[in-house]
Amino acid sequence: MLFDDTYKTIQSPAEGIFRDKGSKFIAYAFPFSHENDLKSILADIKTAHPKARHHCYAYRLTPDKNIYRVNDDGEPSGTAGRPILNVLLSKELTNILVVVVRYFGGTLLGVPGLINAYKTATEDAILNAQIVEQTLNDVYELKFDYLLMNDVMKIIKEDKLEILSQEFDLNCVIKLSIRKADLNKTLPKLENLRSIEITFLNAI
Repeated sequence: MLFDDTYKTIQSPAEGIFRDKGSKFIAYAFPFSHENDLKSILADIKTAHPKARHHCYAYRLTPDKNIYRVNDDGEPSGTAGRPILNVLLSKELTNILVVVVRYFGGTLLGVPGLINAYKTATEDAILNAQIVEQTLNDVYELKFDYLLMNDVMKIIKEDKLEILSQEFDLNCVIKLSIRKADLNKTLPKLENLRSIEITFLNAI
């Protein structure tokens, strides 16, 4: 394989907690693939924790992990969002958002204490999450005559392709998810079938 076509993320939301000198840090980890979802997730957390003093977060996006953002939400610069992000970096996770809610316990923790607290709460949430490996796939639409059905289904079965949707009539339409690393193997087989129309739709 010429390039890495896999990435690690989490299967479903998870929580973690850390306490220090009366302060409580609750970490929420979410599978996350669209930046526009951030506002509603933060709003839900703030509704659930109206008395919390800080709602700090970090996220990483895209399979090549090059989009990220950190937010200290009033904590001293570099003591909250960056430690959260560093855990995501060390675990090599992407398409993930972690929000850590802090209830202040009355005693200042200092910079090292805060960094440790946000890091440890995040680590606990990741520990409680199920980490999954995803592949980079392309979605293609196939249009073909019903008479070609057996030939098409044979290739789908052989190459273990995922069918996203299908319409069977005199003219058939199937949407397939094909792993990027397998494109050079699968596409020529499909193209060899007579009178089949193959259209690239998008990458997932």
